[in-house]
Amino acid sequence: MQNVVSVLKRLMLLVVCLPWLADFAGLHAQESNITKPPIRIGMIGLDTSHVPAFTKIFNDPKLFHDPNAPGDMANMRVVVGFPGGTDFPPSRDRVAGFTQQLRDMGVEIVDSIPALLEKCDVVLLESVDGRVHLEQALPVFQAGKPLFIDKPLAGSLADAIAIAELSERYQVPFFSCSSYRFTPAVIELLNNESIGTIQGVSTWGPCTYQDHTPDLYFYGVHGVEALYTLMGTGCETVTRIRTAETDLVSGTWDNGRVGTYRGIRNHASTFGATVFGTKSIMHSGTAGGYEPLCVEIAKFFRSGQAPVSAKETLEMFAFMEAADESNRRGGAPVGLEEVLQPARAAAKVRLETLLGPERKTP
Repeated sequence: MQNVVSVLKRLMLLVVCLPWLADFAGLHAQESNITKPPIRIGMIGLDTSHVPAFTKIFNDPKLFHDPNAPGDMANMRVVVGFPGGTDFPPSRDRVAGFTQQLRDMGVEIVDSIPALLEKCDVVLLESVDGRVHLEQALPVFQAGKPLFIDKPLAGSLADAIAIAELSERYQVPFFSCSSYRFTPAVIELLNNESIGTIQGVSTWGPCTYQDHTPDLYFYGVHGVEALYTLMGTGCETVTRIRTAETDLVSGTWDNGRVGTYRGIRNHASTFGATVFGTKSIMHSGTAGGYEPLCVEIAKFFRSGQAPVSAKETLEMFAFMEAADESNRRGGAPVGLEEVLQPARAAAKVRLETLLGPERKTP
């Protein structure tokens, strides 16, 4: 009987203490988040809808007070922005509006990249026009600030290679990707063991073009990113069929697997993917928002470890460049190495021009 009474007393004490223990655990998690070293984010290129979207996510007050908030994002805020902008219509026509939105969120606006770099620890390069990414990334690397470059990595394969080489030269980490890479619909396929070994993938999505850059770089990059997320590296040859309303790009990987991307214009064009596995064939769900990408960016800013390798990103851009070359050849297969060799030579010239006397330093 005494044992029963003892157990009952202990249970009553536990019931009384549970709310206090829960509060203590919550306060501990909250303190852990709040006491993470603060990271000030600078944003270059305020001419895309990603600018206010990312800022709302990073500057959400709940990240400082919610014990369940992603730990890596706590105490991390967008504090300064440089508008940038180019003659590209989506940039020229929207930079003023998005800049004002950031002002309204309390973000300081400066008139140069050097001024921005004095006020931040890490950088989001958001310029919608990929042609300016190399020039805008250079001072960031020189300042030693970890860098995320929004899609597309660059406006040419040569510039993409040059950016990767700058990262190595200055030993400053960077990564670049589409938000679609980390959307739950794609990650669920990648991690689904019931699919077995992935033998092939078909992705699709909207595919509008931007003048003066390879066709798929501007918007096709989303679907190609999903293709590479699921297939991995190792593509050897690419063929492309292009009509007024459709692009169909097919890649053959070194182990005989085949991956395809369908770019759609003027028709229903939601993002999607189908995976062909050794055990089953499965289709993706709908695309998610920007939060999963922002979590990966936060992890990168905390750790310095890129979640996507430069090797994979460069191969992906070579895939899209080879698709353009296949189109110029009437749909003939084009090897990725065929486009990489001249791009490497062009990247060397670009770096020599940008760096001047510094180009000879290790």
